[in-house]
Amino acid sequence: MINLGTVGTGWITESFIEAAKLSGKLTLKGVYSRTSDKAKDLAHKYNAEYFFTDLEEMAKSPELEAVYIASPNSVHFEQAITFLRNKKHVICEKPIFSNSEELEEAYQIAEDNGVYLFEAIRNIHTPNFRILKEKLNLAGNLRSAMLPYIQYSSRYDSFLRGESPNIFTSTYSGGALVDLGVYPLYLAVGLFGEPQKVTYHPVILSSGVDGSGTLVLEYQDFVCTILCSKISHSVIPCEIHGEKGTFLLEDAAPISEIKLIDSHTKESEILSVAQEEKNMVYECINIADIIETNDDNQYEKLKNMSKIVLRITEEARKQNNIVFGVER
Repeated sequence: MINLGTVGTGWITESFIEAAKLSGKLTLKGVYSRTSDKAKDLAHKYNAEYFFTDLEEMAKSPELEAVYIASPNSVHFEQAITFLRNKKHVICEKPIFSNSEELEEAYQIAEDNGVYLFEAIRNIHTPNFRILKEKLNLAGNLRSAMLPYIQYSSRYDSFLRGESPNIFTSTYSGGALVDLGVYPLYLAVGLFGEPQKVTYHPVILSSGVDGSGTLVLEYQDFVCTILCSKISHSVIPCEIHGEKGTFLLEDAAPISEIKLIDSHTKESEILSVAQEEKNMVYECINIADIIETNDDNQYEKLKNMSKIVLRITEEARKQNNIVFGVER
Protein backbone atom coordinates (compact mmCIF):
# COMPACT_ATOMS: atom_id res chain seq x y z
CA MET A 1 0.00 0.00 0.00
CA ILE A 2 1.19 3.48 -0.89
CA ASN A 3 0.61 6.17 1.75
CA LEU A 4 -1.30 9.01 0.09
CA GLY A 5 -1.83 12.68 0.85
CA THR A 6 -4.28 15.01 -0.89
CA VAL A 7 -4.28 18.73 -1.67
CA GLY A 8 -7.72 20.27 -2.16
CA THR A 9 -11.10 19.71 -0.53
CA GLY A 10 -13.50 19.77 -3.48
CA TRP A 11 -15.68 16.97 -4.84
CA ILE A 12 -12.94 15.78 -7.20
CA THR A 13 -10.61 15.18 -4.24
CA GLU A 14 -13.26 13.18 -2.44
CA SER A 15 -13.89 11.17 -5.61
CA PHE A 16 -10.18 10.36 -5.84
CA ILE A 17 -9.99 9.40 -2.17
CA GLU A 18 -12.90 7.00 -2.60
CA ALA A 19 -11.39 5.53 -5.76
CA ALA A 20 -8.01 5.19 -4.07
CA LYS A 21 -9.60 3.20 -1.26
CA LEU A 22 -11.45 1.01 -3.75
CA SER A 23 -8.19 0.29 -5.60
CA GLY A 24 -6.71 -1.39 -2.54
CA LYS A 25 -3.33 0.11 -3.47
CA LEU A 26 -3.44 3.58 -1.93
CA THR A 27 -4.25 4.43 1.66
CA LEU A 28 -5.10 7.97 2.76
CA LYS A 29 -2.73 9.24 5.44
CA GLY A 30 -3.02 13.02 5.28
CA VAL A 31 -4.96 15.90 3.75
CA TYR A 32 -4.18 19.56 3.17
CA SER A 33 -6.28 22.70 3.09
CA ARG A 34 -5.39 26.32 3.73
CA THR A 35 -8.32 26.32 6.17
CA SER A 36 -7.81 24.29 9.33
CA ASP A 37 -11.48 23.40 9.74
CA LYS A 38 -11.75 22.11 6.15
CA ALA A 39 -8.59 20.04 6.53
CA LYS A 40 -9.73 18.62 9.86
CA ASP A 41 -13.22 17.82 8.56
CA LEU A 42 -11.91 16.01 5.46
CA ALA A 43 -9.39 14.05 7.51
CA HIS A 44 -12.11 13.01 9.95
CA LYS A 45 -14.53 12.04 7.16
CA TYR A 46 -12.03 9.67 5.51
CA ASN A 47 -10.14 8.54 8.64
CA ALA A 48 -6.86 10.18 7.67
CA GLU A 49 -4.37 10.34 10.53
CA TYR A 50 -2.94 13.73 9.65
CA PHE A 51 -4.16 17.06 8.38
CA PHE A 52 -2.02 19.99 7.28
CA THR A 53 -2.41 23.71 6.65
CA ASP A 54 1.27 24.17 5.75
CA LEU A 55 2.29 22.71 2.38
CA GLU A 56 6.00 22.59 3.20
CA GLU A 57 5.29 20.71 6.41
CA MET A 58 3.17 18.23 4.49
CA ALA A 59 5.85 17.78 1.83
CA LYS A 60 8.44 16.94 4.48
CA SER A 61 6.22 14.43 6.28
CA PRO A 62 7.78 10.93 6.38
CA GLU A 63 4.26 9.50 6.59
CA LEU A 64 3.48 10.28 2.95
CA GLU A 65 4.84 8.63 -0.19
CA ALA A 66 2.57 10.15 -2.85
CA VAL A 67 0.36 13.21 -3.12
CA TYR A 68 -2.74 13.92 -5.22
CA ILE A 69 -3.14 17.61 -6.15
CA ALA A 70 -6.53 19.07 -7.05
CA SER A 71 -6.05 22.78 -6.48
CA PRO A 72 -6.67 25.67 -8.93
CA ASN A 73 -4.81 25.06 -12.21
CA SER A 74 -2.42 27.97 -11.85
CA VAL A 75 -0.87 26.67 -8.60
CA HIS A 76 -0.38 23.07 -9.74
CA PHE A 77 3.23 23.65 -10.77
CA GLU A 78 4.38 25.39 -7.60
CA GLN A 79 2.73 22.80 -5.38
CA ALA A 80 3.92 19.84 -7.44
CA ILE A 81 7.59 20.81 -7.37
CA THR A 82 7.38 21.35 -3.61
CA PHE A 83 6.45 17.69 -3.20
CA LEU A 84 8.77 16.41 -5.93
CA ARG A 85 11.76 18.10 -4.30
CA ASN A 86 10.82 16.31 -1.08
CA LYS A 87 10.85 12.97 -2.92
CA LYS A 88 7.11 12.46 -3.04
CA HIS A 89 5.39 10.98 -6.09
CA VAL A 90 2.88 13.47 -7.48
CA ILE A 91 -0.49 12.77 -9.10
CA CYS A 92 -1.72 16.12 -10.42
CA GLU A 93 -5.27 16.62 -11.59
CA LYS A 94 -5.77 17.65 -15.21
CA PRO A 95 -4.76 20.01 -16.70
CA ILE A 96 -1.41 19.16 -15.15
CA PHE A 97 0.26 22.56 -15.70
CA SER A 98 -0.24 25.81 -17.59
CA ASN A 99 2.41 25.26 -20.26
CA SER A 100 5.11 22.92 -21.56
CA GLU A 101 7.94 24.83 -19.91
CA GLU A 102 6.49 24.04 -16.48
CA LEU A 103 5.92 20.41 -17.46
CA GLU A 104 9.47 19.81 -18.68
CA GLU A 105 10.96 21.41 -15.57
CA ALA A 106 8.75 19.34 -13.28
CA TYR A 107 9.62 16.08 -15.05
CA GLN A 108 13.29 16.89 -14.63
CA ILE A 109 12.83 17.62 -10.92
CA ALA A 110 10.95 14.33 -10.54
CA GLU A 111 13.77 12.44 -12.26
CA ASP A 112 16.44 14.17 -10.17
CA ASN A 113 14.64 13.10 -6.99
CA GLY A 114 13.83 9.54 -8.03
CA VAL A 115 10.05 9.95 -8.04
CA TYR A 116 7.22 9.93 -10.58
CA LEU A 117 4.94 12.70 -11.80
CA PHE A 118 1.54 11.80 -13.24
CA GLU A 119 -1.33 13.71 -14.78
CA ALA A 120 -4.64 12.46 -13.37
CA ILE A 121 -6.85 11.78 -16.39
CA ARG A 122 -9.39 9.02 -15.84
CA ASN A 123 -10.63 8.01 -19.29
CA ILE A 124 -7.38 6.61 -20.77
CA HIS A 125 -6.95 4.15 -17.89
CA THR A 126 -10.35 2.48 -18.19
CA PRO A 127 -10.99 -1.02 -19.56
CA ASN A 128 -13.21 0.44 -22.27
CA PHE A 129 -10.43 2.69 -23.54
CA ARG A 130 -8.18 -0.34 -23.90
CA ILE A 131 -10.94 -2.20 -25.74
CA LEU A 132 -11.46 0.73 -28.10
CA LYS A 133 -7.74 1.01 -28.83
CA GLU A 134 -7.44 -2.74 -29.46
CA LYS A 135 -10.52 -2.84 -31.71
CA LEU A 136 -9.93 0.42 -33.60
CA ASN A 137 -8.82 -1.42 -36.74
CA LEU A 138 -12.31 -2.94 -37.07
CA ALA A 139 -13.53 0.40 -38.44
CA GLY A 140 -11.06 0.15 -41.35
CA ASN A 141 -9.28 3.25 -42.63
CA LEU A 142 -10.27 6.15 -40.40
CA ARG A 143 -11.70 9.17 -42.19
CA SER A 144 -13.07 11.44 -39.45
CA ALA A 145 -13.92 11.68 -35.77
CA MET A 146 -16.21 13.94 -33.74
CA LEU A 147 -15.47 14.04 -30.02
CA PRO A 148 -17.65 16.44 -28.00
CA TYR A 149 -17.54 17.30 -24.31
CA ILE A 150 -20.15 20.00 -23.83
CA GLN A 151 -21.34 20.47 -20.27
CA TYR A 152 -22.91 23.59 -18.81
CA SER A 153 -21.12 24.73 -15.68
CA SER A 154 -23.06 26.06 -12.72
CA ARG A 155 -20.11 28.37 -12.14
CA TYR A 156 -20.98 30.11 -15.39
CA ASP A 157 -24.04 31.49 -13.60
CA SER A 158 -21.66 33.08 -11.10
CA PHE A 159 -19.57 34.46 -13.96
CA LEU A 160 -22.67 36.03 -15.52
CA ARG A 161 -23.42 37.69 -12.17
CA GLY A 162 -20.06 39.43 -12.37
CA GLU A 163 -18.08 37.05 -10.18
CA SER A 164 -14.76 35.42 -11.16
CA PRO A 165 -14.85 31.63 -10.72
CA ASN A 166 -11.36 30.14 -11.06
CA ILE A 167 -12.18 28.10 -14.13
CA PHE A 168 -13.39 31.17 -16.05
CA THR A 169 -10.33 33.32 -15.41
CA SER A 170 -6.88 33.55 -16.98
CA THR A 171 -5.47 34.26 -13.52
CA TYR A 172 -6.13 30.65 -12.55
CA SER A 173 -5.32 29.17 -15.99
CA GLY A 174 -8.92 28.38 -16.79
CA GLY A 175 -11.07 27.88 -19.88
CA ALA A 176 -13.14 25.22 -21.58
CA LEU A 177 -10.35 23.56 -23.55
CA VAL A 178 -8.03 22.89 -20.62
CA ASP A 179 -10.85 21.97 -18.26
CA LEU A 180 -13.18 19.83 -20.39
CA GLY A 181 -11.55 19.61 -23.80
CA VAL A 182 -8.65 17.62 -22.38
CA TYR A 183 -10.91 14.55 -22.00
CA PRO A 184 -11.66 14.11 -25.72
CA LEU A 185 -8.18 15.42 -26.53
CA TYR A 186 -6.58 12.68 -24.46
CA LEU A 187 -8.88 10.22 -26.17
CA ALA A 188 -7.69 11.45 -29.58
CA VAL A 189 -4.01 11.43 -28.68
CA GLY A 190 -4.31 8.02 -27.02
CA LEU A 191 -5.97 6.53 -30.10
CA PHE A 192 -4.46 8.44 -33.01
CA GLY A 193 -1.22 9.94 -31.70
CA GLU A 194 0.05 13.47 -32.27
CA PRO A 195 -1.69 15.38 -35.07
CA GLN A 196 0.18 17.07 -37.91
CA LYS A 197 -1.72 20.33 -37.50
CA VAL A 198 -3.88 21.97 -34.83
CA THR A 199 -6.37 24.82 -35.16
CA TYR A 200 -8.69 26.16 -32.47
CA HIS A 201 -11.79 28.31 -32.88
CA PRO A 202 -12.94 29.50 -29.46
CA VAL A 203 -15.69 31.68 -28.03
CA ILE A 204 -13.68 34.10 -25.89
CA LEU A 205 -15.34 35.42 -22.75
CA SER A 206 -14.82 38.89 -21.31
CA SER A 207 -12.32 37.40 -18.85
CA GLY A 208 -10.01 36.46 -21.74
CA VAL A 209 -10.48 32.68 -21.65
CA ASP A 210 -12.53 30.37 -23.84
CA GLY A 211 -16.05 29.51 -22.72
CA SER A 212 -16.34 27.05 -25.58
CA GLY A 213 -14.50 26.11 -28.74
CA THR A 214 -13.88 23.81 -31.68
CA LEU A 215 -10.49 22.14 -31.87
CA VAL A 216 -9.49 20.62 -35.21
CA LEU A 217 -6.75 17.98 -35.27
CA GLU A 218 -5.45 17.11 -38.74
CA TYR A 219 -3.89 13.69 -39.32
CA GLN A 220 -2.47 12.23 -42.52
CA ASP A 221 -5.72 10.74 -43.82
CA PHE A 222 -8.45 12.12 -41.58
CA VAL A 223 -9.58 14.96 -39.33
CA CYS A 224 -10.65 14.78 -35.70
CA THR A 225 -12.93 17.54 -34.44
CA ILE A 226 -13.24 18.19 -30.72
CA LEU A 227 -16.08 20.32 -29.36
CA CYS A 228 -15.83 21.61 -25.81
CA SER A 229 -17.97 24.01 -23.82
CA LYS A 230 -18.72 25.06 -20.26
CA ILE A 231 -21.38 27.57 -21.30
CA SER A 232 -23.85 25.24 -23.07
CA HIS A 233 -25.00 21.64 -22.90
CA SER A 234 -25.22 18.77 -25.37
CA VAL A 235 -26.23 15.12 -25.36
CA ILE A 236 -24.60 14.12 -28.65
CA PRO A 237 -22.26 11.10 -28.48
CA CYS A 238 -18.70 10.75 -29.72
CA GLU A 239 -18.17 9.13 -33.12
CA ILE A 240 -15.15 7.72 -34.91
CA HIS A 241 -15.77 7.08 -38.62
CA GLY A 242 -13.95 4.47 -40.65
CA GLU A 243 -14.58 3.01 -44.11
CA LYS A 244 -15.77 -0.30 -42.64
CA GLY A 245 -17.59 0.93 -39.59
CA THR A 246 -18.33 3.66 -37.06
CA PHE A 247 -17.58 3.62 -33.36
CA LEU A 248 -20.28 5.26 -31.28
CA LEU A 249 -19.18 6.25 -27.76
CA GLU A 250 -21.73 7.36 -25.22
CA ASP A 251 -19.18 9.84 -23.84
CA ALA A 252 -15.49 10.75 -23.90
CA ALA A 253 -15.08 10.21 -20.18
CA PRO A 254 -15.40 7.63 -18.77
CA ILE A 255 -16.34 5.85 -22.05
CA SER A 256 -19.23 3.93 -20.54
CA GLU A 257 -20.43 2.34 -23.79
CA ILE A 258 -18.81 1.49 -27.14
CA LYS A 259 -20.93 0.46 -30.11
CA LEU A 260 -19.53 -0.55 -33.51
CA ILE A 261 -21.89 0.00 -36.45
CA ASP A 262 -21.09 -1.79 -39.73
CA SER A 263 -20.98 0.66 -42.66
CA HIS A 264 -22.62 -1.79 -45.08
CA THR A 265 -25.14 -3.78 -43.04
CA LYS A 266 -25.79 -1.07 -40.43
CA GLU A 267 -25.79 -3.83 -37.83
CA SER A 268 -24.36 -2.85 -34.46
CA GLU A 269 -22.29 -4.65 -31.84
CA ILE A 270 -21.62 -3.61 -28.24
CA LEU A 271 -17.92 -3.89 -27.45
CA SER A 272 -17.80 -2.22 -24.05
CA VAL A 273 -17.82 -3.85 -20.63
CA ALA A 274 -19.34 -2.72 -17.35
CA GLN A 275 -17.01 -0.47 -15.37
CA GLU A 276 -16.78 0.63 -11.75
CA GLU A 277 -19.03 3.59 -10.96
CA LYS A 278 -16.08 5.19 -9.17
CA ASN A 279 -14.18 5.15 -12.45
CA MET A 280 -11.11 6.97 -11.13
CA VAL A 281 -10.19 3.63 -9.58
CA TYR A 282 -8.51 2.53 -12.81
CA GLU A 283 -6.02 5.40 -12.84
CA CYS A 284 -5.34 4.75 -9.15
CA ILE A 285 -4.51 1.11 -9.89
CA ASN A 286 -2.34 1.86 -12.93
CA ILE A 287 -0.43 4.67 -11.24
CA ALA A 288 0.17 2.61 -8.11
CA ASP A 289 1.39 -0.32 -10.22
CA ILE A 290 3.92 1.92 -12.00
CA ILE A 291 5.21 3.22 -8.65
CA GLU A 292 5.40 -0.22 -7.03
CA THR A 293 7.08 -1.96 -9.96
CA ASN A 294 9.16 0.96 -11.26
CA ASP A 295 7.54 0.46 -14.65
CA ASP A 296 9.44 3.13 -16.56
CA ASN A 297 8.08 1.92 -19.90
CA GLN A 298 4.47 2.66 -18.98
CA TYR A 299 5.53 5.85 -17.24
CA GLU A 300 7.22 7.13 -20.40
CA LYS A 301 4.05 6.44 -22.40
CA LEU A 302 1.99 8.52 -19.98
CA LYS A 303 4.61 11.27 -19.96
CA ASN A 304 4.59 11.44 -23.75
CA MET A 305 0.81 11.74 -23.85
CA SER A 306 0.83 14.55 -21.28
CA LYS A 307 3.47 16.38 -23.31
CA ILE A 308 1.49 16.08 -26.56
CA VAL A 309 -1.79 17.17 -24.96
CA LEU A 310 -0.18 20.19 -23.34
CA ARG A 311 1.59 21.16 -26.58
CA ILE A 312 -1.77 21.09 -28.34
CA THR A 313 -3.62 23.21 -25.76
CA GLU A 314 -0.68 25.60 -25.66
CA GLU A 315 -0.72 25.98 -29.44
CA ALA A 316 -4.50 26.44 -29.41
CA ARG A 317 -4.19 29.23 -26.86
CA LYS A 318 -1.31 30.85 -28.72
CA GLN A 319 -3.38 31.02 -31.92
CA ASN A 320 -6.07 32.96 -30.05
CA ASN A 321 -3.97 35.13 -27.71
CA ILE A 322 -5.24 33.33 -24.61
CA VAL A 323 -2.52 34.12 -22.07
CA PHE A 324 -2.58 32.75 -18.54
CA GLY A 325 -1.63 34.87 -15.53
CA VAL A 326 1.45 32.77 -14.78
CA GLU A 327 2.74 33.57 -18.29
CA ARG A 328 2.51 37.33 -18.07
